[in-house]
Amino acid sequence: MEADFIVIGAGSSGCVVANRLSADPRSRVVLLEAGGRDINPWIHIPVGYFKTMHNPSVDWCYKTEPDPGLNGRSIDWPRGKVLGGSSSLNGLLYVRGQKEDYDRWRQMGNEGWGWEDVLPLFKRSEDQERGADEYHGTGGPLAVSNMRIQRPICDAWVAAAQEAGYPFNPDYNGARQEGVGYFQLTTRNGRRCSAAVAFLKPARRRANLQTITHALVERINLDGRQVTGVTYLDQAGRRQTITARKEVILSAGAINSPQTLMLSGIGPAAQLKANGIEPLVDLAGVGQGLQDHLQARLVYKCNEPTLNDEVRSLFNQMRIALKYALFRAGPMTMAASLATGFMKTRPDVATPDIQFHVQPWSADSPGEGVHPFSAFTMSVCQLRPESRGEIRLNGPDPESYPKIIPNYLSAETDCRTIVDGVNIARRIARHSPLSSKIAEEFRPHSSLEMEDYDGTLDWARSNSVSIYHPTGTCRMGQGPDAVVDAGLRVHGVRGLRVADCSIMPEIVSGNTNAPAIMIGEKASDLITQ
Repeated sequence: MEADFIVIGAGSSGCVVANRLSADPRSRVVLLEAGGRDINPWIHIPVGYFKTMHNPSVDWCYKTEPDPGLNGRSIDWPRGKVLGGSSSLNGLLYVRGQKEDYDRWRQMGNEGWGWEDVLPLFKRSEDQERGADEYHGTGGPLAVSNMRIQRPICDAWVAAAQEAGYPFNPDYNGARQEGVGYFQLTTRNGRRCSAAVAFLKPARRRANLQTITHALVERINLDGRQVTGVTYLDQAGRRQTITARKEVILSAGAINSPQTLMLSGIGPAAQLKANGIEPLVDLAGVGQGLQDHLQARLVYKCNEPTLNDEVRSLFNQMRIALKYALFRAGPMTMAASLATGFMKTRPDVATPDIQFHVQPWSADSPGEGVHPFSAFTMSVCQLRPESRGEIRLNGPDPESYPKIIPNYLSAETDCRTIVDGVNIARRIARHSPLSSKIAEEFRPHSSLEMEDYDGTLDWARSNSVSIYHPTGTCRMGQGPDAVVDAGLRVHGVRGLRVADCSIMPEIVSGNTNAPAIMIGEKASDLITQ
């Protein structure tokens, strides 16, 4: 089989690339996805991430290596293994990050990646329910809507945060990010709008676009330094090869993209040799520079009912399901969080360095069952961690999961920021009207003094989890640790680009799905223009 373009990975970026490249009927495009089609009905129901996360039929179900920064714990890293990738499993939160994030990318030598360069790409993708303005677009494939549900406990949190001195912000994706408010979602009419729904579904009838599911890429093939195609294992385990007439675009995400490069002989030579792979292109930065957002989840027991109580009885579950079926309304339209806040931990910080996710329910971790008592959750994460980890090969077999080594809280700034974030959360909880709704501080326990820096840090190390935003493992730039240039072309290789969150020189200050879609738009322009 031959194609002009082969796209590896039908995730948030890959779906965009496949759509945009196949818009030219003269270009034959093949899209390879290791997972299956997005036929699981829970994928399309907003609250369905409770059913899809940790489900091996649609989730890679990765786990990290034991991490010293988390007191030796290994934690879950769900990643989508299905059309739409993680946009089919995520919490549906539409967050672009800060203007300054992208301007820093440009200042690091990546021309064409500043805020004024990427804002038109965000707007082009967007079909914003609020309408078009200087910061938002309408008519794009990706539906972005307001929260369809309100909960008193989240409203109380927003009000308490304002009492604590943090301003209300109706649009954190607008002129400024700082402040508290409510999340915008990738939903349309109460249904998830994944990258597959937004970008693949409209293009599925194009004769020049072929999507192959259950295709596990074994390697990218090279002739010298020129990419010639891709070899993959089909659903029956048979080896298949596709020839690329023009380019291969690797959009497999921050775990699988560096793994695929290394399986293909592109990466740190010593690591490749140690895993029985012949180094073809010695590229030291592949798999390095891993960044993620780590969240500390504070849980407060309440003296009034929360969503925990509503979903506990079979009768209420049936009532909630019926309301959704008839009206596309109610708790089943709920995203992973309702309220949010972007705040500075110290006056000398130029832009917000922590983010809150506030949920009218509580659980041991996202995707698990709710607690058997009335409670809500305040999750706080550091937006710009300095800690860096890596993805390492675990042998030459593509079915062997790579080693995920996050190195959380290995930088002192990160330790201080997460402690400050936890203390800000606890201070907000003491303000009206939220304080009157709280019966007990459950996590951390009220016996932990706010002035106890070491105790708070130890609690964070023992309890924090990922918010599932891995980035940076195929870093964009020109230095010795860079993997791709500003055109997303892999250094030292012809005919190969990477287009996903792995190319981020630094992690963005917020959730990563919207930036991943923007990266897909940018890659498409770089290829076609």
